[in-house]
Amino acid sequence: MILSALFLTVGVGDMELDPAGGTPPSLVERAKAIILKPKTEWLVIDRETVPSGDIFTRYAVPLAAIGPVATFIGSQVFGYGVFGSSLMGSLSMAISGFVLSLIGLFIVSFIADKLAPKFGGVASSRNAFKLVAYSMTASWLAGIFNLVPALGFLAILGLYSFYLFYVGAAPLMKVPAEKALTYTIVTVLCVIVIYITIWAITASVGRMVGVSMTPSVGSMSSSEDGALSIPGVGTIDTGKLEQAARDMEAAQNREAVAPADLQALLPESIGGYQRMSVSSAKAGPSSQAEGAYEANEKRFTLKVADMAAMGAMAGMAGALGMESSREDGDSYERTNTVDGNLVIEKWDRASERGSFATVVGKRFMVEADGDAGSIDELKAAVASIDMGRLASLAGT
Repeated sequence: MILSALFLTVGVGDMELDPAGGTPPSLVERAKAIILKPKTEWLVIDRETVPSGDIFTRYAVPLAAIGPVATFIGSQVFGYGVFGSSLMGSLSMAISGFVLSLIGLFIVSFIADKLAPKFGGVASSRNAFKLVAYSMTASWLAGIFNLVPALGFLAILGLYSFYLFYVGAAPLMKVPAEKALTYTIVTVLCVIVIYITIWAITASVGRMVGVSMTPSVGSMSSSEDGALSIPGVGTIDTGKLEQAARDMEAAQNREAVAPADLQALLPESIGGYQRMSVSSAKAGPSSQAEGAYEANEKRFTLKVADMAAMGAMAGMAGALGMESSREDGDSYERTNTVDGNLVIEKWDRASERGSFATVVGKRFMVEADGDAGSIDELKAAVASIDMGRLASLAGT
């Protein structure tokens, strides 16, 4: 396992935990154990009586900072990122990412607690917090790959957190084994809806150091008809999400297509832009191919990614008809659904930079990102991919 190699790389030796669950393990011991032997570690966690406050301050806060700090350092050392190499922009992005990650911990814990009884489990805000905090270990650790652009695609390993959540659902929330997968999928789909909405209502973090969005977890509520109401976010119909989950289960055994097949879809030229380089890679449940195109001092990348089962989750989010829009004097961001496919569009008029992405067949993501004469050129880049041929790869 690559994550195992990561622990060995940083010099962490084999450590045994107290099987009686008496003394809480150190951050490194717990992180290693939950990644490398989750089935036994969840049983240890279930017996522990560590206060949620201690888990938050001594475990969640340090790990949640890994991704934002790595992204900030990478943007300054390598000069990449959403806001280029701007010190203030990179710092603002790091701060907002850190804050959002911690806010998300409480929101997802609330959802996990409220959904558990609907799947035969037992509501427990304390256990729900433990389940989410420790299952997020993989996604937080994977943030270290943002330090080096060439390794950025390895952040996909953070998806292992979904498996950790799935394995921990039974011992902590007492969800029956046969319902644990659906419980996990519904929770994840709720998170997708919430996070896209949160980002839609967040002001541009590149122009401020702090963020003002702090949903009140205490004022969240649920109704008997299965709806979750979250102030500042909206109401989520868990009935629709449960149906989406059943559709999603069919995608669990998907294998990502060969990177070379995705690379073959990248055209040598797009309008006046010529392809300058091409690369492809595969990591765990995902594969991708990316080409860099240049013309008249403009440069953008065109990426085709097979997200396998995780792509189906994005497809289900699109099936819910998600829409959001934000615009100021210089830029805009829009998320909507076109023919059942999620479409995300961003453009900054001043810098002539943006991105255009769409989910194809509830599995593939095609995205053009970078500098261009207009957003239409990025749309044309996405359209240059043979969608019929891409869809046919799903059956190979």
